[in-house]
Amino acid sequence: MDFPAPLLTGRLIRRYKRFLADVDLDGGDVTTVHVPNSGAMTGLDAPGSPVWLSRSDKPGRKYPLTLELIRVPDFTGGDTLVGINTGHPNRIVAEAAAAGRIPELAGYATLRREVRYGRASRVDMLLEAPDRPPCYVEVKNVHLCRQPGLAEFPDCPTARGARHLEELTAMVAAGCRSVMLYLVQRGDCHSFSVAADLDPVYADGLTRARAAGVEACCYACALTPETIDIDRPLPLRAT
Repeated sequence: MDFPAPLLTGRLIRRYKRFLADVDLDGGDVTTVHVPNSGAMTGLDAPGSPVWLSRSDKPGRKYPLTLELIRVPDFTGGDTLVGINTGHPNRIVAEAAAAGRIPELAGYATLRREVRYGRASRVDMLLEAPDRPPCYVEVKNVHLCRQPGLAEFPDCPTARGARHLEELTAMVAAGCRSVMLYLVQRGDCHSFSVAADLDPVYADGLTRARAAGVEACCYACALTPETIDIDRPLPLRAT
């Protein structure tokens, strides 16, 4: 996924009200920007952190700038870029799947996004082919890292995420295929685990879903201020 225009740069002053942040732009202006992330963003909101922002040309938008990337310390004494926009993973995965870069999602003739299913929900992707059952794919954005090299999801309780696991399980029971794909928008992780201490209900739900036939996989991203692309698969640790 390429950003359509060069991103602006600055320093984070503070994040507040979940969807807002104040940023000191390079050049001297201080402005309020949209934060497209409803999670806790643990470890990703330190004042002074370098940030990258996109600009919307949509008329009448109250906050035309959107927080896209933040640079944070890693566990090796260096730093890493993290993508915080939860609106991007579906596009990143769809592009990679169409290019054949996700073996788990290969071999389907068509890919549709935001298809209605379950209890008034929309599945992130529906893959279809004449010679196989349809494949329902949910994508979750991951950026929590509390231990060296370990990506975790969720970063706060997610009733919506637990509901998605139930709906994927129902699709398996109906004879379809279901895949829960975790996309890690940071490049410093080498494995993935559910954060059971933060959301035991979700952790239990994933265990039950996998036992019922829902597949789970995880991929890390390579990030630059110009592009975010799927990089490599990560192993899933048992909770």
